[in-house]
Amino acid sequence: MTPPTAVDTLIEARWVVPVEPAGMVLEHYAVAIRDGRIIDLLPIDQARQRYTATEHVSLEEHVLVPGLVNAHTHAAMTLLRGFADDLPLMAWLTEAIWPTEREHVSPDFVRDGTRLAAAEMLRGGITCAQDMYFYPDSAAEAFSEAGMRAVLSLPVMEFPTRYAADADDYLRKGLAVRDRWSDHPLLSFALGPHAPYSVSDSSFERIVALSQELDCPVHTHLHETQAEIEDSLRQHGMRPLERLERLGLLGPGLSVAHAVHLTDGEIRLLAERNVGVIHNPTSNMKLASGIAPITQMLDAGVTIGLGTDGAASNNRLDLWQEMRQASLLAKVASRRADALPAHRALRMATLDGARSLGLDDRIGSIETGKEADLCAISLANIDFQPCYNPVSHLVYVVDRHAVSDVWVAGKPRVRSHSLLQFNNIALQQISRSWQNSLC
Repeated sequence: MTPPTAVDTLIEARWVVPVEPAGMVLEHYAVAIRDGRIIDLLPIDQARQRYTATEHVSLEEHVLVPGLVNAHTHAAMTLLRGFADDLPLMAWLTEAIWPTEREHVSPDFVRDGTRLAAAEMLRGGITCAQDMYFYPDSAAEAFSEAGMRAVLSLPVMEFPTRYAADADDYLRKGLAVRDRWSDHPLLSFALGPHAPYSVSDSSFERIVALSQELDCPVHTHLHETQAEIEDSLRQHGMRPLERLERLGLLGPGLSVAHAVHLTDGEIRLLAERNVGVIHNPTSNMKLASGIAPITQMLDAGVTIGLGTDGAASNNRLDLWQEMRQASLLAKVASRRADALPAHRALRMATLDGARSLGLDDRIGSIETGKEADLCAISLANIDFQPCYNPVSHLVYVVDRHAVSDVWVAGKPRVRSHSLLQFNNIALQQISRSWQNSLC
């Protein structure tokens, strides 16, 4: 008889939803992890015979899913949660957010705000985030301290801030950060031109050249509001997406946040160029930006991930909320109850989000060989009973407080609802200190 194989962790769960293959729900299955990677997915009774584990985790009333991917956020803006509510986007930016950032944003602001954001996201089952903000070196420190996976989109814009003087300065500083953290196993980088309305043609052309030279993806805001499109028509004589196409940005290395206002032709173009779209339903609603044509994009074959945007415009970093909002908005907008079903919403929050970041070969599904970024959700609460379909429950019933355990690259980050990397009292002190400074 073959002796059991030693593994680091064996996780047994009532249900496992691997996401790939699509629509699959496995009952009474186990995941075996060694050296941070998934080495097997098999029935519990077979797992107990085949493996001996240093750590054995039994989740008898839980659903085990891939760690969620927050594909668009501004983590440090957690310190501005609720700071300037109930304003439309451009007034929110020009009258409240940008003036406050000019006065207060610093390396310490970004480090502390990102710590708070990482803690919130990990507790809610988010194991990877694409972040776009100033001082990415400080954000990298905070994500590393949290033990959380992140893609840092290095910000680029034309106008000066406390962080940089002009587009060239943004790029120089951002690429230095990329070089400094290039060997970190959980951090990767993208070029982050803020938006077509804040970046010039010459800067976009340089970004295209750098992206090709460095094999580095690009992430930007696009078609968030109708006003953005009208301004582009006046200034450039074309819509923003057409402008990016003419500048050579559209391709599989590009992901765009929001994409709310699109023509049928633009949807086809996004699909043809294999551009990833990041849907931010709650932020779009809160800023009255509109309802993105998600069903049309899905029908056309566009890859769509989910994002929270920043806590200043949401006001939560909660992908369970985004899944539910995305599904319900798609149904009411299309007047089709079968639009964006639960399994597809979960896929957007996991594998499709990872694909939009170019990480789908490493994370986003529970498959042999992938890194063990995992999230366990307890359905033991009487408020969640009865449960006929666990995936339906994940999208339409539970909230982030049902997340009990989280692993990143096989290492526990949340255990039995308790965050392991940060002290809650210290986080509260950070929050109070910054609130006093900003008020």
